[in-house]
Amino acid sequence: MSRNLIIEADGGSRGNPGPSGSGAIVIDAQTGELLAEISKFIGHATNNVAEYNALIAGLEECFRIDSEASVTVRMDSKLVIEQMAGGWKIKHPDMQQLAIEAHRVIAGRVVHWQWIPREENSRADALANKAMDEGYDEITIPAHSVASVATEFNHDKPSSLRSPVVVSEPATTLLLVRHGRTALTEARRISGGGGPDPELSSAGVQDARSVAEELALIGRQGAFAHLESPVVVVCSPMQRTRETAQIIAAQLGASIEVIEELREISFGDWDGLTNEEVRTRDHDAFAAWQGSWEASPPSGESLAVFDERVRRARQIILDRHSGASVVVVAHVMPIRGLIMQALEAGTPAYWRTQISPCSISAIRIWGEQEAEVQFVNYTQHLG
Repeated sequence: MSRNLIIEADGGSRGNPGPSGSGAIVIDAQTGELLAEISKFIGHATNNVAEYNALIAGLEECFRIDSEASVTVRMDSKLVIEQMAGGWKIKHPDMQQLAIEAHRVIAGRVVHWQWIPREENSRADALANKAMDEGYDEITIPAHSVASVATEFNHDKPSSLRSPVVVSEPATTLLLVRHGRTALTEARRISGGGGPDPELSSAGVQDARSVAEELALIGRQGAFAHLESPVVVVCSPMQRTRETAQIIAAQLGASIEVIEELREISFGDWDGLTNEEVRTRDHDAFAAWQGSWEASPPSGESLAVFDERVRRARQIILDRHSGASVVVVAHVMPIRGLIMQALEAGTPAYWRTQISPCSISAIRIWGEQEAEVQFVNYTQHLG
């Protein structure tokens, strides 16, 4: 049985014309397995020539993997996509020759053409830039396979066959990252959204560097190569999340957006205290607050109020970044809230999930239609 494969391809030229390179990846559409990475140095050429070369390299590798594969080509070059799909005429002689070569490789096979925004083509773009930087060709066949951990993964739709929803919205991936450690974290003191606003400790800075390196692998290699590479970082306005987000954004080469609604829940008068100190000082209020949806700490927030705030944060992210992969740097409670909402779970979900400093959790959301939890509290990168 033939396979359904995806090519993501891109090319670039520094000078247009100038030193140019192309990059392409081949993915198994059913499992999300990364099958090949292609980085090719073109020499002195234009962007369009480099993009056509990326397409041809991707097609050749696809049909080497499976000569009867059904292929979807995804590129941010509207020129190449429209010309290959027959929508636009090819006037330039160089383009004509390259298009002939691409059609020769296709040779009657089933190929679908899909234009995608530039931010969704970051993996191929990185390979094209690698070719320009290093000046040579490279084809990498990943030694490990993600099929063992992503056998039921579907790039565009909910992965479980039990989902009754036929989605029309694009999948938005949220990579949920708790901030690194602070002095209050290390002292096991309550640290909410209305009290002290500590910076990262030295250990917290190292946490952030470690998670940044792990996030840079997502969509490229490792256990989460089947997910989309993140293209933007959003964060809470608090010092510890902003510092963590800055380290991550620098590693990814991404922008940062601050969303006020991602601020940690307010513990009011209990901020800065230990749990024991709260029990001793406000025993009855503490007992009434535990497990309650409506009760709040003195001068703090209830779960009912806080949950509405998290829902607003979720909607802001979806409105701004629908269909993208977004790193969300936040706190324990907002992360629990986003997971709870994805699962449509009850109140206990706000205390039944462990969220460690600089852990990664991942959910995918199709607007208001459907959601899917990928994993929770991944910490292997923290040693």
